[in-house]
Amino acid sequence: MSGAAGTRAKQVTGGSFLIEDLGPHDIFTLEDLSGVQKEIERTTVEFAEKRILPQVAAIEQKDFSVTKGLLRRAGELGLMGIDVPEEYGGIAMDKVTSALIADNIAVCGSFSVAFSAHAGIGTLPLVWYGNAEQKKKYLAKLASGEWIASYALSEASSGSDAMNIRTQAKLSADGKHYVLNGEKMWISNAAIANLFTVFAKIDGEKFSAFLIEAGTPGLTVGPEEHKLGIRGSSTCPLSLTDCLVPVGNLLGEAGKGHHIAFNILNVGRYKLGAAAIGGSKIAFRNGVRYARERTAFSKPITSFGLVQEKIANCAAGIYAGESLVYRVVGAIDASLAELDENAPDFSQQTQKRIEEFVVECSILKVWCSEMLDRLVDDTLQLYGGYGYVEEFPAERSYRDSRINKIFEGTNEINRLIITGWLMKRAMQGRLALVPAIQRVMDEVIAGPSPREERTGALAAQYSLLADAKKLTLFCAGAASQKYGAALAEEQEVMGALADMIMEVLVLESCILRAEKMQGRSPLAVTMTRYYAARAFSIVKMSAERVIGAVAEGDILRTQMTIFRRLSKHDPENTVALGREIAAAMTEAGRYTL
Repeated sequence: MSGAAGTRAKQVTGGSFLIEDLGPHDIFTLEDLSGVQKEIERTTVEFAEKRILPQVAAIEQKDFSVTKGLLRRAGELGLMGIDVPEEYGGIAMDKVTSALIADNIAVCGSFSVAFSAHAGIGTLPLVWYGNAEQKKKYLAKLASGEWIASYALSEASSGSDAMNIRTQAKLSADGKHYVLNGEKMWISNAAIANLFTVFAKIDGEKFSAFLIEAGTPGLTVGPEEHKLGIRGSSTCPLSLTDCLVPVGNLLGEAGKGHHIAFNILNVGRYKLGAAAIGGSKIAFRNGVRYARERTAFSKPITSFGLVQEKIANCAAGIYAGESLVYRVVGAIDASLAELDENAPDFSQQTQKRIEEFVVECSILKVWCSEMLDRLVDDTLQLYGGYGYVEEFPAERSYRDSRINKIFEGTNEINRLIITGWLMKRAMQGRLALVPAIQRVMDEVIAGPSPREERTGALAAQYSLLADAKKLTLFCAGAASQKYGAALAEEQEVMGALADMIMEVLVLESCILRAEKMQGRSPLAVTMTRYYAARAFSIVKMSAERVIGAVAEGDILRTQMTIFRRLSKHDPENTVALGREIAAAMTEAGRYTL
């Protein structure tokens, strides 16, 4: 991959954030972007502002000629080929650059979905699993935007349960084609796609992927779905009726399609997280600028405390999301940097390195989509009644946001992945989680011990982080002790643990980024202090939920004593911090550091 990256993060193991303490210079942040990355960011921002935003009305009316024209222009700028090797017409940049594009292009939800469905899950399966002939035939067209890609996995009976697809493939008598029969649902880009990656089971057993060109006999694109949000994107069912697919269009190996499906989803999840940040920034900008002009009781509504609180919540959420996304994607890049891109197994090694961060990818997907949901609700409220009217942008942002908690695996499924994969790795000995849990258990049983004394503006937040990690490990240990291998069936407990795990990673990312920026941006410290109060309250609430589920009687009282010891902290003056954040954002008229 091209050397666009600036400062490299320390190479870490996926999930290790729970048991290792990193320093500010061990992580990647937006402040570490290289010159090349900043130039691509500027190009993307200019394209979004000057090309996409003026065409939003046409996009929302499903004028697909506009969408296709914009995708073609994105291809000409190199934005569509970010993950495509140079020999096939792409520019093969690092994953941070890919996330930057997903972030800054997301000024319109409908176009962002079309772009991501093409450049991410539509194109990447071919990059990773295609043979030389397939890549030569299709990749340059996809990178340029001449052709549009689509990814067809979901079915009516197997949304989250992807392995339960019913679409069948059988080898024809002459051995020249696979004959596919079945239906696919909710396929993004279906009406504009030239190339579909379609999943089916060969002989009803071997889960496999196929490349199918639009217009192939037996492939029918159904009518557009009428959706709550992302209305300007194409979403249609596909019908396959004795669809003849040349044997040369089998993607990867027969029976190995699950590798394609699940590895691609990891990338889709971190890109969705980045796009959610971009969607947050444009919704927030619209809301703050409206609020600056809106008056009530003879003064601008931004002078009212509860409005300022909403502005502060939104800004701190964006800051936390940025810190999370680029920390994780920077860690992925640090891992990939060791690979030889000329090695014959480069694609396979790339997938393994990304899979190492499956927990973090799921965290990005869940946390960022839910932050965006809160933000669009708050920004719509800034508009009052006007926020409910289509003429104003808050209404569209509100509707468009909702799909993100369903895309790329529902948030419920991803919460189970977060806790389940960490526990699985612990049991396999791939992550030293069990010894870490035991150390916390020994420490809390031994009674109160002196806290590590820190100084500086974020000393209290480091203390919150340390106790958040201990509470999370303690609750994970208590749940494992109670349920053993059956913990996976206790979904409410798994979900509560996932919420704790997520907030640990987000809080640490905020603290380390702010530490890195001290002296350059006091506002980063303010937003970290502000968000830390929310993060720790979620950890506390989730810990109580876990303890209440796993203990009773004397054990419950003992565990609650430990809980109170680890959760005892002086409250932060979030009112004063929020007013400071709101004042800065109101003056700028947008999210800014």
